[in-house]
Amino acid sequence: MRYVAPTRAAHAFNALTKWLTARGISLMGSRVLAVRGRKSGNVHTTVVNLFTYEGHQYLLAPRGHTQWVRNLRAVGEGELRLGRRSEAFTPFEVADADKTPLIRLYLRKWAWEVGAFFEGLNADSPDADVAAAAPGFPVFRIDPR
Repeated sequence: MRYVAPTRAAHAFNALTKWLTARGISLMGSRVLAVRGRKSGNVHTTVVNLFTYEGHQYLLAPRGHTQWVRNLRAVGEGELRLGRRSEAFTPFEVADADKTPLIRLYLRKWAWEVGAFFEGLNADSPDADVAAAAPGFPVFRIDPR
């Protein structure tokens, strides 16, 4: 399973983005994801980039199979927060074969922020390259509950 640990700079940027998002200031779709831990049962939060494709909302994990991805798979529900507003959702994991346009859109919007996690892949990479990398990037369609 692919997992890329964040750098100190990424930690600092995420902390600032999370702080702003928790106060109602979204940076290009940022939300605070709250999901119960699969082992502890405690609620864990992290900042994520929410995006829309063909009328559905999605979350993509640019660092791979992170803890929030594993928790979301195990628990089967989460919450997206922006300031005081909170929306519960049910996640549906997208099949690898269907990820190419989603990864491409994500890179178009946020490569400036997370491009280093994509290891040379970019929004204009050939479909075959994006499809080959797809298993390393979990994607969830989210449906409001």
